[in-house]
Amino acid sequence: MFAAFGSNLLGMLPFGAGVPTRQVSAENPTGEKGGACKWNPNPAAPNLKHSGPATELGRGWKVRPFIPVSAGRTVTLADIKGPGCINELFITSNIAAYRALILRFYWDDETAPSVEVPVGDFFAMGHDGSPHLVQSLPVMVGPHRACNAYWQMPFRERARITIQNEGEIDADVVAYRVLYKLHEVPDDAAYFHAQWRRAVTRKERPEHVILDGVRGRGLYVGTYLAWTARSPGWWGEGEVKFYLDGDGEFPTMADNGTEDYFGGAWGFAAEGGREQPFNSAFLGLPLADQGDGSGPRRFGLYRWHILDSIGFERDIRVTVQALGWKSSGKFLPLTDGVASVAYWYQAEPHTAFPALPKLDERCSP
Repeated sequence: MFAAFGSNLLGMLPFGAGVPTRQVSAENPTGEKGGACKWNPNPAAPNLKHSGPATELGRGWKVRPFIPVSAGRTVTLADIKGPGCINELFITSNIAAYRALILRFYWDDETAPSVEVPVGDFFAMGHDGSPHLVQSLPVMVGPHRACNAYWQMPFRERARITIQNEGEIDADVVAYRVLYKLHEVPDDAAYFHAQWRRAVTRKERPEHVILDGVRGRGLYVGTYLAWTARSPGWWGEGEVKFYLDGDGEFPTMADNGTEDYFGGAWGFAAEGGREQPFNSAFLGLPLADQGDGSGPRRFGLYRWHILDSIGFERDIRVTVQALGWKSSGKFLPLTDGVASVAYWYQAEPHTAFPALPKLDERCSP
């Protein structure tokens, strides 16, 4: 099944006829068959505060399109009984700081999440103050901050997705949908994982760890970086390295440089020497925010290993260096801010994730 699915995506469509399909959303929070759009308008009810526009039309006319997620609150978006596979996730909110909203995915009654990522970073849009389009195969962000993900996420017994608002401002509007199919899951199917990390690199060792501590059999499928260049000049000379299955000092795989790994060459410079944003199916630089030149520059980069996934049998560690150039022609270690999301599949159980930094640490430049 995996070989056919991975090599011929469109070719699998004719074989899905009749598979039960469901969708969890604000209009159908349980995803049950025939369970959507049953609300009567009542703006005074806490869970129907957005139903005012439907009061003249009544039941069935966009009565509960959104939910609120108050400051400090955690809400369950979906709790699905398996077996099955999530095919699509959509989410958007009126709140300005998407890093205040944390997505967590739990598979089969596990107590530690397999996905723990701020909303913006999960959808390759980590710099909240610079909303932009992302046009790739598994992740799409449309106008305005309409976040869509098509990572395939199988589960056997249960899938639970929560969202937590760690900010001080209420998210009055959270629109979402989780589309999934109910079917058997092969014994060798691995579970989807995603992990967020952030650090300011040090000149003594200018390296950011994208992923570490993973144990077991798996497949690495994606990297997103929200890079804050804190000094002038080129920032992307460092290599992306993959340490696989017991590698020690030296990795098995190393790329030529940051720009090469994410689809550029000789930097990302367009005419005039400034980085040029671009999107493609598997890699891109969707954000190149230069500002007015007086402060940090912000870049967003993604690389999806869809046709070039990286398998591992025992463990994996992924890093990226932060290097520029000295006028002498030597490498310049940089103290840049780097936030990352690693995406991978693995057999459960998974090792515990590092503690997620507090909101002010997540949002600092």
